[in-house]
Amino acid sequence: MTNDTPMKLDSLWRNAHVATMVNGRYSVIENAAIGVVGGCIAWIGEAHDLPAYEAQAEHDLGGGWVTPGLIDCHTHLVFGGNRAGEFEQRLNGVSYQEIAKQGGGIASSVKATRDASEVELIASASRRLKSLIADGVTTVEIKSGYGLSLDSELKMLSVATELGKQFPVTVKRTCLAAHAMPPEYDDKDAYIDYLCETVLPKVAELGVADAVDAFCEGIAFSTEQVARYFKTAESLGLPVKIHAEQLSSLGGTSMASSFKALSADHIEFIEESDVKAMADSGTVAVLLPGAFFTLKETQRPPIALLRQYGVPMAIATDANPGTSPALSLRLMMNMACTLFALTPEESLAGATIHAAKALGMEESHGSLEVGKVADFVCWDVESPGELSYWLGGNLVKNRIYEGKSS
Repeated sequence: MTNDTPMKLDSLWRNAHVATMVNGRYSVIENAAIGVVGGCIAWIGEAHDLPAYEAQAEHDLGGGWVTPGLIDCHTHLVFGGNRAGEFEQRLNGVSYQEIAKQGGGIASSVKATRDASEVELIASASRRLKSLIADGVTTVEIKSGYGLSLDSELKMLSVATELGKQFPVTVKRTCLAAHAMPPEYDDKDAYIDYLCETVLPKVAELGVADAVDAFCEGIAFSTEQVARYFKTAESLGLPVKIHAEQLSSLGGTSMASSFKALSADHIEFIEESDVKAMADSGTVAVLLPGAFFTLKETQRPPIALLRQYGVPMAIATDANPGTSPALSLRLMMNMACTLFALTPEESLAGATIHAAKALGMEESHGSLEVGKVADFVCWDVESPGELSYWLGGNLVKNRIYEGKSS
């Protein structure tokens, strides 16, 4: 293209202030314009710097604030039934661990999920996904883990895939088969063997998962068992993530970091050695304030240590039927500020650029830069800090997914 040749655009979006979130900072562009070609950003900058262009469509954003589309990097959106009764139990003093021992918790969701048809699971998950989309989410991770058998895990991953086809949202699928013990097993090592020999190879063969996850905790699986599971995932070319240090310190985070895990999630009980391991491996800390709040926990993640070592902090809803029935990522951003003492800027980075890194998508998503996918939201706010300030409410003026208003 010569200086005399106009830049050809599919669409131009202008008259907005943009928090690009480059390098995890607001990185504001005032009076900005965003040019889109083929669903990706072809030009971004101050409107007065726009070169000559020809656009098939132009859109006035009305002076609003634009951010990258929000990324919910840890959810369990697909499940049968709900666990409102257990919510009442906890409020009457029964602990999460006690409920699990009684056959409640994850086990009750496993039964309901196994009993539900794929059509029923799509219908129920769609309602939850619509709430996230309305809240400004353009990318969502969905885990399996309420099937705990080959057929049921594949059913859940199939539902997640179908949701990505039916809605204007990018879905990343995670196989969380090592979530809990299924009722037909009473030997954890035998179940891990089954996952390594049967489930993970089939998941990899069918290409139905983008990553593998495990719950490393006293009520779930040991670091040694999860390490075996991760070795199999690694041999199959699947990246790993981990639920770790939520209720106790078992060293799962350091172990996962040795596999260069994409993320370690919950991590309320991590120690400095774990944080250093995460920093060395590039593993993202995913903070889940919804579960912390719902379970009335008191042990907060060591935010100061994560900052000291430069570990990126992502934020997610952990949307699930038991411990975090959360359907607003913006509410989680507020909780990350009020409960964990993140700043609003850190909170927005946690729901955009750092969340993208937690899914292995930082090269294409999470910030507004030339070459990245044109997922962004225009908000009815006067500053980007308001996204962590308001408790609920509909702040979305316009949601743009892959360059098109949605």
